Amino acid sequence: MARPAVGRVGSSDAWWIARFARERRPVFVLAESARDAERLREEIAWVDPSFAVHRLPDWEILPYDQFSPHPDLVSERLATLHGFAAGRCDVGIVPVATALQRLAPREWLAGRTFFLKRGARLDLAALKAQLALAGYAAVQQVMAPGEFCVRGGLVDLFPTGSPVPYRLDLLDDQVESIRTFDVDTQRSIYPVPEVRLLPAREFPLDDEGRARFRSNFRERFEGDPTRSRAYKDISAGVAPAGAECYLPLFFERTATLFDYLPPGAACVAHGAVAAAAEAFWRDLSGRWELLRGDRDRPLLPPAELYLPVEDFFVALGAFDRTDLREGEAGPPPANVPVFAAKAPPDVGVDRRAPEPLKALSAHLAAARGRTLLVAESAGRLETLAQFLAEHGLKPARLDGWDAFAASDAAFALVHGPIAAGFEAPGDRLVVLTEAELYPTQGRASRRRDGRGKSSAESMLRDLAEVKEGDPVVHSQHGIGRYRGLVTLDLGEGPTEFLHLEYDGGDKLYVPVAQLHLISRYTGAAPEDAPVHRLGSGQWEKARRKAAQQVRDTAAELLDLYARRAARQGFAFPLKPQDYEAFADTFAFEETPDQAAAIQAVIADMTAGRPMDRLVCGDVGFGKTEVALRAAFVAVAAGKQVAILVPTTLLAEQHFENFSDRFARWPVRVAELSRFRSAREIASAVAGLADGTVDIAIGTHKLIQKGVAFRNLGLVIIDEEHRFGVRQKEELKRLRAEVDVLTLTATPIPRTLAMSLEGLRDFSVIATAPQRRLAIKTFVHRHSPGLVREAVLRELKRGGQAYYLWNEVETIENKREALEALLPEARVAVAHGQMRERDLERVMRDFYHQRANVLLCSTIIETGIDVPTANTILIDRADRFGLAQLHQLRGRVGRSHHQAYAYLLTPPEEALNANAKKRLEAIQAMEDLGAGFYLAMHDLEIRGAGEVLGDSQSGGIHDVGFALYADMLEHAVKSLKAGKEPDLSRPLAVATEVNLHAPALLPEDYCGDVHERLVLYKRLAHCADADSLERLTEELVDRFGPPPDAARVLLECHRLRILGAPLGVARVDASAAGILVQFQPDAPVDGARVIRLVQSGGRYRMPGPDRIRIEKAVEDLPARAAEVRRFFKELAP
Repeated sequence: MARPAVGRVGSSDAWWIARFARERRPVFVLAESARDAERLREEIAWVDPSFAVHRLPDWEILPYDQFSPHPDLVSERLATLHGFAAGRCDVGIVPVATALQRLAPREWLAGRTFFLKRGARLDLAALKAQLALAGYAAVQQVMAPGEFCVRGGLVDLFPTGSPVPYRLDLLDDQVESIRTFDVDTQRSIYPVPEVRLLPAREFPLDDEGRARFRSNFRERFEGDPTRSRAYKDISAGVAPAGAECYLPLFFERTATLFDYLPPGAACVAHGAVAAAAEAFWRDLSGRWELLRGDRDRPLLPPAELYLPVEDFFVALGAFDRTDLREGEAGPPPANVPVFAAKAPPDVGVDRRAPEPLKALSAHLAAARGRTLLVAESAGRLETLAQFLAEHGLKPARLDGWDAFAASDAAFALVHGPIAAGFEAPGDRLVVLTEAELYPTQGRASRRRDGRGKSSAESMLRDLAEVKEGDPVVHSQHGIGRYRGLVTLDLGEGPTEFLHLEYDGGDKLYVPVAQLHLISRYTGAAPEDAPVHRLGSGQWEKARRKAAQQVRDTAAELLDLYARRAARQGFAFPLKPQDYEAFADTFAFEETPDQAAAIQAVIADMTAGRPMDRLVCGDVGFGKTEVALRAAFVAVAAGKQVAILVPTTLLAEQHFENFSDRFARWPVRVAELSRFRSAREIASAVAGLADGTVDIAIGTHKLIQKGVAFRNLGLVIIDEEHRFGVRQKEELKRLRAEVDVLTLTATPIPRTLAMSLEGLRDFSVIATAPQRRLAIKTFVHRHSPGLVREAVLRELKRGGQAYYLWNEVETIENKREALEALLPEARVAVAHGQMRERDLERVMRDFYHQRANVLLCSTIIETGIDVPTANTILIDRADRFGLAQLHQLRGRVGRSHHQAYAYLLTPPEEALNANAKKRLEAIQAMEDLGAGFYLAMHDLEIRGAGEVLGDSQSGGIHDVGFALYADMLEHAVKSLKAGKEPDLSRPLAVATEVNLHAPALLPEDYCGDVHERLVLYKRLAHCADADSLERLTEELVDRFGPPPDAARVLLECHRLRILGAPLGVARVDASAAGILVQFQPDAPVDGARVIRLVQSGGRYRMPGPDRIRIEKAVEDLPARAAEVRRFFKELAP
């Protein structure tokens, strides 16, 4: 019997499925590939927002892989299967390779799913047991799906299938409240009435599941099972990476996708599903043959893990099936909506013609039906509307597909995720997208979100990076090694101390209340840090030497500051209304760091002195938007903007971005690069000279002789670390007169040192856009098997890969080798010696996924932004610097898919020590926002050198970067105030407070040692009452009401903050009396102190720098109140 078939063109498939689903829901779509499935999910949900559209994602690993799928994917899969089984799905979309997988039985999933409601009774011990049974991991801090944490009466849990984690607040055994919270800040957001909990994995790791696994494993495989690591790990209750390939062993029988589908569901086979299933089965059998011989990791045959293709299509026969094929439709099929689609008319924009929109105008004039133009984003919609209006076309601007269907507009403009256009003659409808308007152009679109703001200062001092054995600097005793947190009882209850070990085995215990005296040692590699001997005078000598150097540097710095302040800059006027209109065209939500950087740049520009600001933001964190806003302020004030970039590709991408964003403003943007003809460059240079070009974007061509600006006001330097000294000298010349904004992900050590020492203003963007995953980084010896597996893993999930080969002469040989190794890949080659047009064509093909492996040189290092490319292989990674490796790695991981970076090296014995260090550092720094930390590591590996002079060792090595910067700041302040800096005195003199009661965060309140250390450090850095208040709120929110010892700790910090401006060195408040000691030259009124003592009350003066309050106070809060009262009496 011939099955009904429907032809599809462009995105007509999504439109047809949405219409079909209105009559026949639920509809399940079998997609040929993961890429089609993702596209259909977005498009169908947009065409009809009332539908519940769910996609069953693939594991995104290869069969028999030694990786496990990312927890977010497992979470989405379980939620989707639960939705399928519960009938809460109108349109389900499954790639055919995923549909072949055998799954956990439906009854197992139903039995492991439960709900928690507000107001319900809850047995905490039973909940823990139930969570463990469902495969949830007990952790110190909840970060990913499948984790939970219990702290007293607070339970944090991140259910699988949920986009956010939840915090349960218990009152005895009742759930008092359920709130969502933010994984980054760990702060609560909003309350919810209930939480659904799905299992954390797709297989059980409880006693029963493990027993069944062991029994089935011994039955299925010959030999000693204890030789298998997977068998040992699972027996011990640990899920090893790649355990999914043993899924059938955990159950009596497995289920298939068809067991989860409701009876009577309609099925749509999208594309060549039979061919895709056959191809997948061939790959699967090939991998099994290749890997089956490993006795330590025995494997199940393919038919036990996946449905054979024939069985799959037999089972599919039970469902009403329609085929949706590529190409135009034949005769209308029976029992499905009559539908015919054909390719849209040719309406491409010809930018060089006098009437660029001639083809579109002709189509609209001849059309007998309606035309819908779909832009990619709200920002692009604005640009297109302006462009169309300029050429006499005025479409109706509507909100989406629903609004278009309800209106009778003949030509309308909306924005949505439609990938390609189509014509439906039966409905008298033509749908066009930007792909038809601009058939030769690539475009990227991404959404962002924001969380908490970061501070460069706290990153530097933060002890979150410190591991046991790392060097730290105590400002009074020198450099020692950190040996952990210890609890000691000195007769007044337990107190926590930082244990430091010095040369010769000397030990120093630093109370946690004095962590302001401690900073990370940065200045040399950790193992080369000069550890001091306590009491030997080494530290004093090192400090004196550094102090002398600091004094000279400070004087030079002041001279520089004075010259800079005396120079009159241009105060850019800001027109708030225009600026807001421009900011609104940003299609993403700003992250807090990004907003702070934009604010700082605009404040600098409107201040009237030349700006020199460095914005350090990780790859893909939104630095370009900072540059766009600054450029707008400059252009609105009638000034010209020069944007300097290191590569032609980046110049082209910026030109596209700036042209789009300034499309509705009277601004002319020009590009000077290899992609432009000599005539275009000459025209742009003439425009710069006569003032008709407002924004010029270019490579070093922009600072060549012969390029003159009529009214330059702002220079933006992107990826500063790529420019050489000569170009920087040219730029230095510019710096004297104009505002300079520098953008970089990995500042070179000297730049970073200058920014941290205050020579240049500094903003950090370290908040990742939401749902961005850290890039998994592997350092491996080069092997063809590894290359093949890495690329196939990416291609299987519909993605693309970069292969970096930095020898242009042999790149064609490498291409042949890759094509032989990967016959299924479409390999394209890109390098800097290609002709401009060829390079542009290759990059466009790669962007449009016509090629899926790009073999390239380091030309991709800057500016290439392809969200679908999520694997990069870097050959001979040992030859690259840290910053370069980080930049290259940042080309992937620009979407919410797990990205992989493989650093391929020769055998280990061929690597030198520095290369090993660099590769270790980049592998360790997988976190998002690691660019800044990597630059700090580079500073450690290479040293910053003396900032203004030529000496490359500087005093930084001897005392560590943080203390050097502190000393410099102190010296600058003293010289500014007209005093000679006394750097022999300790800098970090802060008020020491002893209330004679335990002051710590107890272990049962905050169990993680690392977390406690970070919190102690953050408390020590609270400089005012507001920041301490915010931190107290965070503690209560995350860990519950503080116990007595934590309250005492917070009280100590409150008194420290109050005493600091009065020059109080020490407060000793016991039950018998209170002693307050002052620093030399304390800023208190001596006459007032004498009046207090002479008033005949309880104040005595046992020494010239101390006052005793003779009042016995047993109650601790009353003692603290007494100290507060005394401080109030002294305050001016």
